[in-house]
Amino acid sequence: MSIEWEGRINCLAWYGQLWDILIHTELGRDLYVRVDKMELAENTRKLKGFLKSRGLLAIPMAAVALVLIIGFACWWLKKKRKMKDFVEADELEETRRHPELQFFHLSAIIVATGNFSPVNKLGQGGFGTVYKGLLANDQKIAVKRLSKTSGQGIEEFKNEVALIARLQHRNLVKLLGCCIKGEERMLVLEYLPNKSLDSFLFAKYLNVDHTRSSLLDWKKRFEIINGVARGILYLHQDSRLRIIHRDLKTSNVLLDAEMNPKISDFGMARIFHGDQLQDKTNRVVGTYGYMSPEYAVFGRYSTKSDVFSFGIILLEIVSGKKNNGSYQEDHSMNLIGHVWQLWREDRALEIVDSSLESYHSDEVLRCIQVGLLCVQEDSEDRPTMSAVLFMLSGEASLPSPQQPAFVFRKSSGGGGYLSSPQGLYSVNDLTITKLDAR
Repeated sequence: MSIEWEGRINCLAWYGQLWDILIHTELGRDLYVRVDKMELAENTRKLKGFLKSRGLLAIPMAAVALVLIIGFACWWLKKKRKMKDFVEADELEETRRHPELQFFHLSAIIVATGNFSPVNKLGQGGFGTVYKGLLANDQKIAVKRLSKTSGQGIEEFKNEVALIARLQHRNLVKLLGCCIKGEERMLVLEYLPNKSLDSFLFAKYLNVDHTRSSLLDWKKRFEIINGVARGILYLHQDSRLRIIHRDLKTSNVLLDAEMNPKISDFGMARIFHGDQLQDKTNRVVGTYGYMSPEYAVFGRYSTKSDVFSFGIILLEIVSGKKNNGSYQEDHSMNLIGHVWQLWREDRALEIVDSSLESYHSDEVLRCIQVGLLCVQEDSEDRPTMSAVLFMLSGEASLPSPQQPAFVFRKSSGGGGYLSSPQGLYSVNDLTITKLDAR
């Protein structure tokens, strides 16, 4: 092939496909090509197709940009439509499953909570935030808004809706409805003006009125203990479903206007079917200080796991102290260990909350003993909730408690919980709930 360029004749040779000549055509050179007739016909066909496609580049960039914008807009609208269809289908599914459940519009929730104003914030946990709200009919509500970064995801939300919608008991928080819109997931619950039990028991640890703990005399505390026990018994035995709560703690016990206790937060709860007594999970969820050893270490949970948590709540109500606190000079002993030591030395009444001006010693000692029975290391040694209520009534003789689990807060090395000086426990994948009044 010869090339004429500025009066000069150059000669180049190609082997194979003739795509390289495009470079020279862009430089404005004249090309004279000598090839086989059959090969020329084939390459001419390919060249015409390629040049035709290159002709598209002549389309103004503005037109290309317009095409891209229109294409992206169509894709985005289609995606939003699919998301909307998914949400509506999700809501429709929940409506069919729970026809008695009311679904609130997001706009109504925004108005009720003052657009989730910090002024209306009641509390915060691993799931998200709880807000106080006022509906158009002047009904007060509590809105539990699932955080987008929460460890409690959509499945936990659906789980809580499904469970609470089917549970009716005076010692369980009542679900009024829910809101599902886009990525928003919210539960609408009855509003309980006295917030959570921990805000009274641990007022001295929180930035709240320190006199709140004095509002709980022994009579009211004993009523709360029995109310929580009845609520758990309903979950374990008296409801249509056998439910393991898995996250029982004082911050999940709410108080109504008459200071009646109501168990809340069923996002981590599990249903047992038929004669099922125990299950296992690879993802341990819960709160430090309330989890039973078999659950924290091996992921095994049962009704006895909730019994353990109830025992902790009972001891915290009697003492006004948190289980995760330190009660020895070496800071190695938690509340369970402290109570156990005083019990063995016949000094158990020393654990009673100093804000209690009067109480029935026999009743308090019975509660302490029941609490220690509930936190025994071997789950088989712990009583059932029906037995707990029977023992609290004073109509049954109580056995002597055995070695509790998690006697020490942490080892001398600085890590882990101990059931005994030889046993180091570690916990994986926990959701730690912030201790806050709500």
